[in-house]
Amino acid sequence: MHDTTHGLSDEQIEQFITEGYVRVDHAFPRRLATQGRARMWRDINAEPRDPSTWTEPVVRLWVYWQKPFREAANTPILHRAFDQLAGKGRWARRGALGTFVVRFPSAKDPGDTGWHVDASFPGPNSGPSDDDFSDWRVNVTSRGRALLMLFLFSDVSDDDAPTRIRAGSHHDIARLLAPAGDEGLGFDLDVSVSEGRPEVAATGPAGTVYLCHPFLVHAGQPHRGATPRFLAQPGLEPTAPFSLDRSDGAYVPVEIAIRRALHS
Repeated sequence: MHDTTHGLSDEQIEQFITEGYVRVDHAFPRRLATQGRARMWRDINAEPRDPSTWTEPVVRLWVYWQKPFREAANTPILHRAFDQLAGKGRWARRGALGTFVVRFPSAKDPGDTGWHVDASFPGPNSGPSDDDFSDWRVNVTSRGRALLMLFLFSDVSDDDAPTRIRAGSHHDIARLLAPAGDEGLGFDLDVSVSEGRPEVAATGPAGTVYLCHPFLVHAGQPHRGATPRFLAQPGLEPTAPFSLDRSDGAYVPVEIAIRRALHS
């Protein structure tokens, strides 16, 4: 466990560049996770103390803007880490947390456990609806996304369906995206190029946040434990585009990771 009270260490920043993620312990207070879960249970057709009502393996909940969620997304620890990884003044403060994925102990196939990279901007054929992601894309400068983030709102052990991470896979994706230029790739992004990378489970107590490179390949998995798992997976929005060719050479870690991949 690393003390991130005063920011990420040099070793943690290097881990982000090399492996594509860094775990931030105590990123937000446990009480906010408890309050957040209580609010989300109101939107779930099940009872928290009655496993017989947990009939679906996964439930997705949409944007939560209430105070516990806003505070969890905007702690001083996280803001310092955002500055260090994405660049000071280059990211937008979050007014809410995005989609929550709640996984329940179940023998059913949840149907959403494939390896993938989160898309970050609409393609030319995207529909007008905000929830139509069929043509969304990702490009080599990560237009529209500064970081992928995993907010643990419940304790997550190896049995509690932790998100799976392919460490170092962001380098494979950067090399795959480079020939596609600004247009990027959508569903034709072949994440199989990252097969064989070490697999890491995003475990930890409630209040832990994983800050990930936007190109990191990750996947869900079935829940084999006993307690529902609550996880938010918002993106951090950039306020200025990333660049792989800066005249002053002042690259931030998100850019450094991409440049290393393309020049290795």
